[in-house]
Amino acid sequence: MTTEAVHAELVALYDGTTPVRARWSYRADHPYTVVAAFQTERDRWVEWVFSRDLLVAGLTESAGFGDVRFRPLEERELNMLVVEIESPEGYALLELDHQSVADFLDATEELVPLGSEDEHFDVDALIDELTRV
Repeated sequence: MTTEAVHAELVALYDGTTPVRARWSYRADHPYTVVAAFQTERDRWVEWVFSRDLLVAGLTESAGFGDVRFRPLEERELNMLVVEIESPEGYALLELDHQSVADFLDATEELVPLGSEDEHFDVDALIDELTRV
């Protein structure tokens, strides 16, 4: 089983004004999830894990509820993906370049085509990980 990873660094705009560094990653051995890490003003990284399918849906329509939501937005002659994340510690609205996110997803599909995630998912390894806690 491959453990290759796809990484992307994107610059997000927080409320359309402040640049925020973001690292996006995807691993074939975790085929259902994407990890997005955002650099905070305190120079630490906050990670959010969400489903790749949610990100795919968010490129074309509003998707998600709860703590992570995506929606496409065309404004100021820019095509963006709006990311809303919320937790008990706070709320952020980020705008990402739509094409950059689409390119990241294309790279994930080269590793694991959409719909074939179960061929890359090791249930036994997950059970082993959960029972070691």
